[in-house]
Amino acid sequence: MGDAISILVDHRERCSGIPVLLALRDVEVREEQLPVGDYILSERIAVERKRAGDFLDSLVANRLFDQVRRLAEAYPQPVMIIEGDGLFERNIHEQAVYGALSSIIADYGFSVITSADVQETAHFLYSLASREQNKKKKEVPLRGSKPTFSISEQQRYVIEGLPFVSAVSARRLLDYFGSVRRVVNATHTELCEIEGIGSKKARAIKEVLERRWEGEEREGDTCH
Repeated sequence: MGDAISILVDHRERCSGIPVLLALRDVEVREEQLPVGDYILSERIAVERKRAGDFLDSLVANRLFDQVRRLAEAYPQPVMIIEGDGLFERNIHEQAVYGALSSIIADYGFSVITSADVQETAHFLYSLASREQNKKKKEVPLRGSKPTFSISEQQRYVIEGLPFVSAVSARRLLDYFGSVRRVVNATHTELCEIEGIGSKKARAIKEVLERRWEGEEREGDTCH
């Protein structure tokens, strides 16, 4: 048997059911809000998972290549999994789809694979993580990272680590307060002035920032 496998998973992937499928294979699944990618398998491999319809939505909305660029800048071996059918079923010229896939591979260095469903995706993630961690001895970083963050991206990344703070909320907080320090030092009342940050979220943020450090919780101490 190999060593234990650990995969860092973006918390928004929880509803896909893939984290549960991975856990059933005795994978240590660690969820958090990742700045790029959906699954971090090692310090060099990160995976972006898109259902076929999501891929097309991102292409039409001009979001796709921003996501692709950021992941390619962060990890030497980025991977994209396109899941399910329907990649050529919409009223989008097939050459546009092929062109996008070609650019993702040739211009950004991605490996692109397809899977039929979440079960196949989970199987692939397990296989790749197992090879990477047990055979290549590559570790998963404690937190998803992006070495080429600009200063503003680093600031937003710090604020996104606070409870209930999405990318949109992080921008609003930084726009309003002007710096990470001022966000951290903001009072409960000041935080409540930000759209999307109500009293409950403000209390959670202040608790994380102000509670005395008592060491890390061990597995089994809390239920997530």
